[in-house]
Amino acid sequence: MQIRTWAVALAAAAVMGAGGCAAPGRGSADYRGYQAGMEQSVRFGVVEGVRPVRIEGAQSGVGTATGAVLGGLAGNTVGKGYGSTAAAVAGAVLGGIIGSTIEQDATRGEGIEITVLLDGGTYIAVAQGADELFRIGDRVRVLSGQGITRVSH
Repeated sequence: MQIRTWAVALAAAAVMGAGGCAAPGRGSADYRGYQAGMEQSVRFGVVEGVRPVRIEGAQSGVGTATGAVLGGLAGNTVGKGYGSTAAAVAGAVLGGIIGSTIEQDATRGEGIEITVLLDGGTYIAVAQGADELFRIGDRVRVLSGQGITRVSH
């Protein structure tokens, strides 16, 4: 019983410690490690519109898996025999649901959608984190690469 309690506490501490890095930034200055040193195309334009948007949370599966493991470990400490197995299964299912919800809530955020009239005459709209203040008429640059586009001054 002591070992199970210790294992659950250790796993919970690991999850809490890793939780801070689960939500990457979404602003114009936020890059993931693999993007460093990668070439991007640059276009220029003028801001035509800015509006607030909600950026939904990510579902990487880490929250679900972690919650299921912790729930299964916690449920396994209840009862003996078939009761312990049933509690472990129920704990894993509930833990997975709770973990998924926590991950989605932790990665949800407020952002902006910036409509830009590019110098070539075409319009684009980019949703990103609100880490810069954009106003209509601002001259901006649009960076695109690896399937990601961002707007910055």
